Amino acid sequence: MKSRNNIVLIGMPGAGKSTVGVVLAKMLGLEFIDADIVIQKKTKKKLYELLDEHGLDGFREIEDDINYEISPENAIVATGGSAVYCRRAMEHYKENAYVVYIRISCEELKKRLADLHQRGVAIKPGETLEDLYSERLPLYEQYADITVDSDAGISAIAHKIKNILEKMR
Repeated sequence: MKSRNNIVLIGMPGAGKSTVGVVLAKMLGLEFIDADIVIQKKTKKKLYELLDEHGLDGFREIEDDINYEISPENAIVATGGSAVYCRRAMEHYKENAYVVYIRISCEELKKRLADLHQRGVAIKPGETLEDLYSERLPLYEQYADITVDSDAGISAIAHKIKNILEKMR
């Protein structure tokens, strides 16, 4: 049974998961966990360093293991954009939380994202942002219990999620 007090945010890098997560956690009186920061603390490395050292597949293994270990209690978890490739972790999250997909258009992403490597975006060599977007979109939709668009301001998105959750209870 899902805990009504856990929310996991998924979506593309730059969609606003971490920022919305902090605002939503304050609004609901919950803890906030940024999965990317948990990964960096546990490995003592930046995301791009993990990608450089372990490659995409190795990074995804690390990401899956660490996300699987995160057991939220009365918390909002903002995942990294590539967490949806981590089947074990996503199934764990689906069992313990409402999964909210913050949807953003590819055009808006291009405006928000600058250096994908420095940001630690898990992308294959030679792959474009459009390719990555097309590949991940069905995964976000597959795991989402709730989908909200990122076309409003941060506070408005957080309120939208709060209102949807209240109606589901």
